[in-house]
Amino acid sequence: MDNQVKDKVYILDTTLRDGAQRADISFSVNDKLQLIERFDDIGIDYIEVGFPASNPKEMELFEKLKGRKFDYSKIIAFGMTRYKNIKAEEDENIKQLVQSGADSICIVGKSSALHAEKVIETTLENNLSMIFDTIEYLKKYFPEVIFDAEHFFDGFRENPQYAVKTLKSALEAGADYLVLCDTNGGMLPDDVIEIIEKVKKGVKATLGIHFHNDSGCAVANTLIAVNKGIKMVHGTINGYGERCGNADLCQIIPNLEIKLEKSCLKEGNLKHLTNLSRFVSETANQISNPGQPFVGRNAFAHKGGMHVSGVSKIPKAFEHIDPEAVGNTREILISELSGKKSIILKAKEFGINLEDDLKKVSEILSRVQNLEHKGYQFEAADGSFELLVKEITGLKKKFFKLESFRVLNEKKEDGRMLSEATVKIEINGDRIIETAEGNGPVNALDSALRKAIESRYPALSKITLTDFKVRVLNEKKGTRAVVRVLIESSDGEKSWGTIGVSENIIEASWQALEDSVVYGLMHVEKNKQE
Repeated sequence: MDNQVKDKVYILDTTLRDGAQRADISFSVNDKLQLIERFDDIGIDYIEVGFPASNPKEMELFEKLKGRKFDYSKIIAFGMTRYKNIKAEEDENIKQLVQSGADSICIVGKSSALHAEKVIETTLENNLSMIFDTIEYLKKYFPEVIFDAEHFFDGFRENPQYAVKTLKSALEAGADYLVLCDTNGGMLPDDVIEIIEKVKKGVKATLGIHFHNDSGCAVANTLIAVNKGIKMVHGTINGYGERCGNADLCQIIPNLEIKLEKSCLKEGNLKHLTNLSRFVSETANQISNPGQPFVGRNAFAHKGGMHVSGVSKIPKAFEHIDPEAVGNTREILISELSGKKSIILKAKEFGINLEDDLKKVSEILSRVQNLEHKGYQFEAADGSFELLVKEITGLKKKFFKLESFRVLNEKKEDGRMLSEATVKIEINGDRIIETAEGNGPVNALDSALRKAIESRYPALSKITLTDFKVRVLNEKKGTRAVVRVLIESSDGEKSWGTIGVSENIIEASWQALEDSVVYGLMHVEKNKQE
């Protein structure tokens, strides 16, 4: 056996089945097809796409997948052992598996005596027969059958002899992988080590692992299991799953590849992991977790001045891996905690060299500290911070000058709310007044501003607001509280955040809106020049 095979850990992704069981996730058939293609591209070994007999959507998915062969991944259909009182060949669910067109099958069976007797209400011997009969029958049709030993760890603690018998029954029937499942997600690392060591002494088979995260240990337990010789790992992208989720493959895979020197994905594809994580988040209509290890937006973000200074000299002094290894990027965050080095490094990202202009660096730092004291926060408002730097360095362009704006809100007899905004601005000495309606005051202001300046700046048509957030900063003041408004914008290629802070929510919104437009227009102009 060569080193590549010896060091290989097989990845089974169950995002499309277990991940879809998260309370607020529902994938369409088209969503699943797109995700399967992305998983195949990055080099996931096995993709568990669903349970053919569970609903019409799953049946449609398998129909669309029939006959398709992917470059790398094997398509897995998921099912249960035969029903307790019928033969495997007569079980409709098993018939659906045989007809699914999948490359391999994953069968879940009870490995807990408690579950066998109290949940599915059968005898311990019949449960063993259900496991054996199902796998033996499916091996006639599929070259690989994976056995998920459901509730194995809890079952082993309750009745270790019986839990091992379920594994041996599956193995004797021809199962290729025996997967030990922590279905309740309650195992701690010491439990995992002890139980795996005992199982390996009594069962000579290729073992896999499937952890849920109810105790917050799913990733750690998975890594420990691999160190104990486990060859197949189950998990989901971003840790999506029922209750507290499953083991997060976006943490497991880089830990295995970089730190344990295992082979998981197609060679060279680890650098696509961050993009995959974010694509799955978008497809699942979930907000990406900024603090997610390895792939989160803040995974390599540095805010404290000492950290920024250190990472600029020796990145590994403050980073456990090179962010580019997983396709992520280093971020220098600007806040009242920033030092002068942070300002210099961040300005360099904008193409501004402040190394020899410490007076301006001090001015920028002082302005940031004063603004953050008032409630501004520049970590998520990179656009506003860049404009602040360019204002102090004389590089900010004035596209228009605000004379005034006015917003009226009207409640109609039919219950509808209507907002109307009027803006008065000046462009190169020309006074322009425009009015527009909107479904809210910010929408109306945005529309009125666009009407006023779009003829002069056609590039504005490419700039759209993609997100709008409001946070009350001092709730105890009630309606006199200061609010922070964050606006996310995009021109289809680049996204940026802008901020406004005021006791008046409309004023705070205007600040963020004005910065959004100015930043977007400057960005377009810069691209034209380049």
